Amino acid sequence: MSHTTSMSMSLNVHAIRAIYRFEMARTFRTLMQSIASPVLSTSLYFIVFGAAIGSRVGAVDGIAYGAFIIPGLIMLSLLSESVSNASFGIYMPKFSGTIYELLSAPVSYVEVIFGYVGAAASKSILLGALILATARLFVPFGILHPLSMLGFLVLTAVTFSLFGFIIGVWADGFEKLQIIPLMVMTPLTFLGGSFYSINMLPPFWQKVALFNPVVYLISGFRWSFYGVSDVSPGVSIGMTLVFMLICLGVIRWIFKTGYRLRN
Repeated sequence: MSHTTSMSMSLNVHAIRAIYRFEMARTFRTLMQSIASPVLSTSLYFIVFGAAIGSRVGAVDGIAYGAFIIPGLIMLSLLSESVSNASFGIYMPKFSGTIYELLSAPVSYVEVIFGYVGAAASKSILLGALILATARLFVPFGILHPLSMLGFLVLTAVTFSLFGFIIGVWADGFEKLQIIPLMVMTPLTFLGGSFYSINMLPPFWQKVALFNPVVYLISGFRWSFYGVSDVSPGVSIGMTLVFMLICLGVIRWIFKTGYRLRN
């Protein structure tokens, strides 16, 4: 009995590896779109905001403006790429019909999540590391808490890859696939303190900003660089974990009910 239980609880590593390798191979086939384009666009942000505008803005919270915006710019790319990679990864099997082969295979939803979300998060973490390296070419900066920075990077990439997976299942067309990243995620990130501290806002808008979940992500990530934040780092981690648990709950419900997977 115990042997059977332990076998049923073990993960199908071969299935996870197959999904993961397929998704990562797709990224390297579209290297310009997946990696080069986000790095190039972020480099332009550094040139315009860091060099051109930053020299006129001065310091924010005692940090040179060019260095201050680095965590926000990394988070801007990380969030959008995590959502886009994961949503597109699960949407394409639905679009092509190969999702039915996956659903009929002896693979649990946990293994499917490990494969698709793991690949999407890996791409986003790789992209974040590349943008961090690129930032060195434009702005001098230090990282006060490197392990915390890495932890925030991984936690955010995984959480928003889970969110992207949900969007990919929900979407029944390419238009819907893009609407959440473009109409929701990008505005929330720009309004979440990517280019400024929310303490610079009027008191009323400071309170409004606290309802934006991206504020907690950027604030916690910036703390790992410079030791300054708009909200407590503990609160930032807590809010991210809560959102991750909500996403996991929704995904479990999707596979339990077959929502937009079986029909």
